[in-house]
Amino acid sequence: MARAYSDDLRDRVAAAVLSGRSVREVAGAFGVSVASAVKWSQRLRDTGNAGSRPMGGHKQRVLAGEQEWMLLRLEECPHLTVRGLAVELAGRGHRVSPNTVWSLLRKAGHSFKKKPVRQRAGPPAGSSAADAVEEVPGPA
Repeated sequence: MARAYSDDLRDRVAAAVLSGRSVREVAGAFGVSVASAVKWSQRLRDTGNAGSRPMGGHKQRVLAGEQEWMLLRLEECPHLTVRGLAVELAGRGHRVSPNTVWSLLRKAGHSFKKKPVRQRAGPPAGSSAADAVEEVPGPA
């Protein structure tokens, strides 16, 4: 993953832009992009600090507060689909994709179970089973 530019470089670039030099001139002199020079100078002007913001970290799950409700809802109605849960959550004020719902369910220990293996199709009701294929003499 890419690293942020040093705070020292950011401060020097932003200070040079705020001192009146053109953004393009400063960007060329320090070897950074024009967009970075503009953003850093704006940040220094607005907040008093051109330093980098924290990278990475943990994002709180959107449906963290609804997990208990979802699990209870699945106990009440076990045939409910992930899409169905997403629609019900939209009614509760959370517009999320089915992938978001599935992610929370998987985290809670649910897994995708395929339907049991079905028996091979048999003859229709009231008729006899098909006869075996006869061998044909001679070359095929």
